[in-house]
Amino acid sequence: MKAWFEASSTSLIAIVLTTIGIYVAVILFTRLAGKRSFSKMSSFDFAMTVAIGSVIATTILSKSVSLLQGLVGLAAVYVLQITMAMLRRFNTVQKIIDNQPLLLMEGEQIFHDNLKKARVTESDLRAKLREANVLKLSQVRAVIFESTGDIAVLHTKDDNVQVEDWLLKNVNR
Repeated sequence: MKAWFEASSTSLIAIVLTTIGIYVAVILFTRLAGKRSFSKMSSFDFAMTVAIGSVIATTILSKSVSLLQGLVGLAAVYVLQITMAMLRRFNTVQKIIDNQPLLLMEGEQIFHDNLKKARVTESDLRAKLREANVLKLSQVRAVIFESTGDIAVLHTKDDNVQVEDWLLKNVNR
């Protein structure tokens, strides 16, 4: 247990220098790759964020991974993310990589089968409706379980306003 609280000054200096190096690299790579690097627009983007965190932590804290190795690993993850972002422009690749949004509710009708598919409970749905400041179910136009895992609530107080078809394009019913 005593070893948990021990560290040589050399190892602490190495951690600080590695942290500075990897921090600067993340800023540089993110500036080159763009803000998309840390978005959560798809499951691939989520995996990218986890991978970057893992590479950073391993590089900073593991004695068996050098700063250069960590930088190469980090660069590889960013290159992979940029490549996948470009390939996602093709519908076939996008269908393979991305989850499809799922309609949970249309108007006042709740799609219970879709709730099960999304592993969302009615209690979760009610919470999201409250978060969106829905006061009456008649205000709801659509509730969508997005490919990111977020739940979007489209609502209005105006009975004459409907959701445009373009907004529901590619949403599974």
